[in-house]
Amino acid sequence: MKFKFLLSFLLFFGAISFSHASFPVKRTVATTVSNSTITVDDASSSDFYSPAARSGQDKWVGVALWFFLGVFAAHRWYYKKPIGWNILYIVTLGGLGIWAIVDLINMLTDNF
Repeated sequence: MKFKFLLSFLLFFGAISFSHASFPVKRTVATTVSNSTITVDDASSSDFYSPAARSGQDKWVGVALWFFLGVFAAHRWYYKKPIGWNILYIVTLGGLGIWAIVDLINMLTDNF
């Protein structure tokens, strides 16, 4: 019984982690300026902006959510992390605190 539960648990989270694109996605933004179209490659601007800055999310809001509502993975929901991993974060209480500290470090270094 325990083996079947463990196997189904691993299969579920494996399916969630493999369902996201594992290849680089090139995004382009087209803007029109005085009757001409300029295409800006998102990958070229990635050197200047952190992932949170490009998505319009504030780092300090994420840190505040981590501090006050970290048990409920509020910072992970704010940064739009996969649902299955957020639920696992809640169930394991932030990986017994280790995952929570790794999240905080990643948020403060703009790698989240």
